[in-house]
Amino acid sequence: MLIEQIHEPTDLKKLSIKQLKQLCEELRSEIVNVVSEHGGHLASNLGVVELTVAVHYVFDTPEDKLVMDVGHQSYAHKLLTGRYGAFHTLRQKGGISGFPQQDESEYDAFTAGHASTAISAALGMARTRDIMRGEYDVVALVGDGALTGGMCYEALNDAGQSNTRMIVLLNDNEMSIAPNVGALSRYLTRMRQSKGYIAVKHGVRDRLEKHPRFGAPLYRALSKFRNNLRSFFVDDKFFSALGFAYMGPVDGHDLRQLIKVLRRARGYDRPQLIHVVTQKGRGYQPAEDHPVTFHGVAPFFLESGARKREGEASSGKVVARQLSDMADNDIRICAITAAMPMGTGMDIFQQAHPDRCFDVGIAEEHAVTMAAGMASQGMKPYVAIYSTFLQRAYDQILVDVCRNGLPVTFLIDRAGLVGEDGETHQGVFDLSYLRSIPGLVVAAPRDVRDLKKLVEISQDYGGPMAIRYPKGCEDMGPGIQSQRRFSVGQWELLSDGSDVMIFAVGRMVSLSMQAAIELMGKGVSAGVVDARFVAPMDREMLLGKASGVRLVVTAEENVLAGGFGEGVLDALASAGMDVPVLTLGVPDRFVAQATVAQQTVECGLDALSIARRISERLKELGEARP
Repeated sequence: MLIEQIHEPTDLKKLSIKQLKQLCEELRSEIVNVVSEHGGHLASNLGVVELTVAVHYVFDTPEDKLVMDVGHQSYAHKLLTGRYGAFHTLRQKGGISGFPQQDESEYDAFTAGHASTAISAALGMARTRDIMRGEYDVVALVGDGALTGGMCYEALNDAGQSNTRMIVLLNDNEMSIAPNVGALSRYLTRMRQSKGYIAVKHGVRDRLEKHPRFGAPLYRALSKFRNNLRSFFVDDKFFSALGFAYMGPVDGHDLRQLIKVLRRARGYDRPQLIHVVTQKGRGYQPAEDHPVTFHGVAPFFLESGARKREGEASSGKVVARQLSDMADNDIRICAITAAMPMGTGMDIFQQAHPDRCFDVGIAEEHAVTMAAGMASQGMKPYVAIYSTFLQRAYDQILVDVCRNGLPVTFLIDRAGLVGEDGETHQGVFDLSYLRSIPGLVVAAPRDVRDLKKLVEISQDYGGPMAIRYPKGCEDMGPGIQSQRRFSVGQWELLSDGSDVMIFAVGRMVSLSMQAAIELMGKGVSAGVVDARFVAPMDREMLLGKASGVRLVVTAEENVLAGGFGEGVLDALASAGMDVPVLTLGVPDRFVAQATVAQQTVECGLDALSIARRISERLKELGEARP
């Protein structure tokens, strides 16, 4: 197999076009096989195989810099840069990341995970090259979905006027995670000329190739008129106005043409944008037929594409169904998402109320401020965004929503530890960056029943509220569930204890209950409070239950810095209460990829670890007694 002979990109330069085409098929096969076993991002990676091969064939990485936006398309790149032998460990604990990681390989020029960053990073590298009098090329690979994010336009505007030598590869597959939205998407659709330009070009070439005697010379002659031919089909004024030399559209699966265009691009001394049209899911029929479904997938059967096991129930879908029902009788309710209607479950709301569901693209800042505008005029917007992506809109949450006290509800999906996506996607910072905002209610339900109650409460709440929840939808059962309604800021005592009182948040409630049972077997009386409201805190319950116990414990699926535990410490100190406190949470570092269960153990947040750490602290306190 050719793939086994590729140890570094320079090995590609020894291959013929025919061999490179064979290699592309081998790369696709390897990607499909590994992702079917471990899950991962499939359709987007299958679409850029030829483009990735062509880039490494033409450019001299790692001296030349390849910067990938998001990283959903990095699998072929990893296979070509010395990681074929480790590729079976993709997204596993201790294995290779599903995204570019600078500390994983010198070929990963920039760590990625969030969209719309590649052009900015590449421009920074290009400017550094110029200052240091370097010679290397800088290539940014950007998906058309990323261009729905405003950061791309800031970078394009700056790069175009700077006249800095760099290349932007626009991978246009007509969708990001969900089908693209907005004016730019329609513009790119026109630029694809309904396949007109590429179809005409290929048709001419195919016909002339049937007559080798005179066909090849004639085709070369006709190629000189390509720019004139393209002008009938393509309007490239948008990128030209920004200062970029535009090339394309180019067939992203035509290796010979890609190599030719990239070689020509190396000779330019100004910013260029090469518009490459690809097919998401290329080479694997189920992914071609259902590119959205196969964007990010769990393990599946190769033959059918069906999941090997049913996924856990989705919290987002539970919220969306409830929101849809509420919207039936409340015209104020609308839903907003940032290119993630399926991921957040809001496609359910979209189907029920299409006129009140807005997918704004990869534009979290815009989503939040638009919600603020709607709320200011009497609407009740619900903004559904993953925790890791909501970070991008902190300023808009702070100033546009909370400064104005507007009734926007943030539905924060994928909160806490998220598993195999690793460092760039962990939702373990939201409590810290939200808890400090004045007037914002921050809530974390312990299970699906609690989640439904919080969504219900939010409907009539007159201010900003954030409800954060994990992907999985746990149900702790009716036996532990209080039948009474609770109000904003109200905690709930689940079990009392005379030695230890654990104040737990969200998914940590269930684990804390298990830890309390474990401690009971060791003769320790531990109680558990569901501190479902991180802000405002239930100070009455906190001070009441902290009084008289040997140890107060806080448990949260969030980093310790600025989190719930620090809030408890501050409240106890402000009240002059001198009681030992043990704060349990995610260590203040970036948590690497693994399963959620493995990450929970690694962070010392599983039930056995909680019980052990409490026992150790009690022992220390006992030994410290006079």
